[in-house]
Amino acid sequence: MSLNVFLELVEIKAKTASVVPFLLGMAFSLYYFHSLNWSLAIIFFVAMLLFNMAVDMLDNYNDYNHAVDKQNYKRKTNIIGREQLSPRLVLTLLVSFSVVAALLGLWLVYQAGWPVLWMGIFCFAVGILYSSGPHPLSSLPLGELFSGFTMGFMIVLLSVYLNSYQQFEWNWATLWRVFIVALPDELWISNLLLANNICDAQEDEDNQRTTIVHFIGKRNALIAFSVKNVLAFVMIIISPFLKIAPMTVWLSLVILPFTYHQNKLLMEKQVKKETFICGVKILLVGSLAQLLTYWLGVLI
Repeated sequence: MSLNVFLELVEIKAKTASVVPFLLGMAFSLYYFHSLNWSLAIIFFVAMLLFNMAVDMLDNYNDYNHAVDKQNYKRKTNIIGREQLSPRLVLTLLVSFSVVAALLGLWLVYQAGWPVLWMGIFCFAVGILYSSGPHPLSSLPLGELFSGFTMGFMIVLLSVYLNSYQQFEWNWATLWRVFIVALPDELWISNLLLANNICDAQEDEDNQRTTIVHFIGKRNALIAFSVKNVLAFVMIIISPFLKIAPMTVWLSLVILPFTYHQNKLLMEKQVKKETFICGVKILLVGSLAQLLTYWLGVLI
């Protein structure tokens, strides 16, 4: 297996969806709690990245094994069939990555306490159930909710907690503050899957995957995509008023025209090879803009 094929297998281009929330959690911890724990943060980053890659490999592995459209999807679209990869090798890799991530997670539990275990169990469960079992989350109308919440909020929460567990208080006020800061990422990550499901609507029907688009239709799915983009910027605007983000995050509003343009392209045409990238670009540019402007305020 070449490096390029491996990077596609683990969907390395989508790792922004986990790396940015991790860094945002560090920024929030430093801004709000004035605390960073570098050793725990680095170990968590490695564990998170390994498990994220394992989940993406599992997704490709399960899609390959459960494909109904064997002639086109299994042999020509899915990377395992297209690149003639050994399913056994893919399974070995994803199990190995998961085990190492779990062991690193247990070390974090030993260092920072039981809350890490319960949050880790939730993330592991969602990651496995996302593409496994008789009714995978990714093939149900729950996919966007669970992917956005787990990667957009839980990664931020874990990052905040591990960097400030000595003074972190488990109450609704604290969780609400973290949630508001993380919500733009959560919305953009869920929109990434929504854009994918909008573009794959017919393919999902052919493979008996009943995503949210199956229930609400393309038109309403596109409206939801647009509304969530607007809501993400609303959260960025109000966060400094709540004293949970520096005013520098308002600088990220400079990307509004770009986001509007990408949103418009997807609204006009829903073709996987042409406009799914719009969701990727909005996530990448939006999340990075929020992250960089947040860190700018922390550092100055």
